[in-house]
Amino acid sequence: MIRTRFAPSPTGYMHIGNLRTALYAYLIAKGHNGVFILRIEDTDQARNIPEAVAAIYNSLTLAGIEYDEGPDKDGGFGPYVQSKRLPLYQQYAEELVNKGAAYYCFCKKEEATKSDADTAKSIARRDPCRFYSKKEVQERIASGEEYVIRQRIPEGGNTTFLDHVYGKISIENKELDDQVLLKSDGFPTYNFANVVDDHLMGITHVVRGQEYLSSTPKYNLLYQSFGWEVPEYVHLPHIIKDNGEKFSKRHGDPSFEDLVAMGYLPEAIVNYVALLGWSPGDDREFFTLKSLSETFDMDRINKSSAAFSFDKLTWLNGEHIRALSEEAFHQLASPHYPESIKHLDMRKISHLIQVRIEKLTDIPIMVNFFAELPQYDLALYEHKKSKSTQESSLAVLKAVQPILEVIERWENSEIFQALKAFAVETGYKTSTVMWPIRTAISGLPTTPGGATELAEVLGKKESLKRIKLGIEKLETANS
Repeated sequence: MIRTRFAPSPTGYMHIGNLRTALYAYLIAKGHNGVFILRIEDTDQARNIPEAVAAIYNSLTLAGIEYDEGPDKDGGFGPYVQSKRLPLYQQYAEELVNKGAAYYCFCKKEEATKSDADTAKSIARRDPCRFYSKKEVQERIASGEEYVIRQRIPEGGNTTFLDHVYGKISIENKELDDQVLLKSDGFPTYNFANVVDDHLMGITHVVRGQEYLSSTPKYNLLYQSFGWEVPEYVHLPHIIKDNGEKFSKRHGDPSFEDLVAMGYLPEAIVNYVALLGWSPGDDREFFTLKSLSETFDMDRINKSSAAFSFDKLTWLNGEHIRALSEEAFHQLASPHYPESIKHLDMRKISHLIQVRIEKLTDIPIMVNFFAELPQYDLALYEHKKSKSTQESSLAVLKAVQPILEVIERWENSEIFQALKAFAVETGYKTSTVMWPIRTAISGLPTTPGGATELAEVLGKKESLKRIKLGIEKLETANS
């Protein structure tokens, strides 16, 4: 059985790369009737943020990504929080020391910092502690010296592994540093804890970002030292911006929760994120989480970086909004309506804007004219396609005013039929009649609905008031 995991560190909010990792791991498991696990990797105590754990749970819930095992869903492999598993890491680190695959390092923190900087320049770290005799080590420990436990990388040879996305990768061992496995405070490093936990939790497929490719040989050497089976690796390409930089919360790019706050639907974000590095093999772009679970194939994950496009996300968001039932959309839209229009029929407004809105946060701007007619330029009455001019608009408004005043049932269909009859009788194009009315009652070049739809929502009194004002403005301008 396939078992995958999402193992975030509670050091910040769920960024888009994290969300994609969780999503792909979930889809790989669900597509094969497998198990998806949530594990909290909180070993970096200095960087942990208490509220970040809540953000992880909230983001997964919003995204609809449900885990089968986790801190609150014990599947028999817990605890699922690393800080509650410390004795395990101590045990396995000592086992590696006894096998000669790790060693006690007594170097001071300053020395470690300098050496790790050298490692970043591809100079593999090899501490003198690596060569201490067993007696020297015991004496130093007995004297109370602080130590860490480092992995003992083989001096020669290569470490080779297969990645599901990037294929065969081989790295010379001399390029790998003797990484710290267990810190002096007894906490493991991520690089050690994830190997121990993945093995003990039966993880079959490790899904993570491309940046971990260079560390994977060290993980494999640990698996080899323990005699454990190596999982299948699925490394994901970078998500980049238009300028080629990596999409990152650290650089001010929005997190998943930020995007939701910006008016994007969680399901639309999930849909879009799924396409950042994966394609279904045809021209489909609209997916629900359910259809993704049925369609996703890890063989179709791409190697190349995926460019994040707000335009594409916005388009997909609009498609998801239009796929909602009217009731579901109304429930989502209601909190975004300003108080100033809540005396009107909100459901009618929801009906009008659902087919036109792209983000929920666009709603207040789109509907504000219902509360107050904005200042507008009389040039709006001029429209080539509807053959409207300021003169024709004035004539139409003055002619339809008494017709509208006698309509008793103020509904879209009744208003429309009355105005259409007027157009037929007078020889006007229907659009020539509707354009000045829509302009007068909205004051906008584009609106969420036609003239008679808007008039129904505004009500008879307000609509006639605005038409009268339009007549006065046009008469003044043309006098």
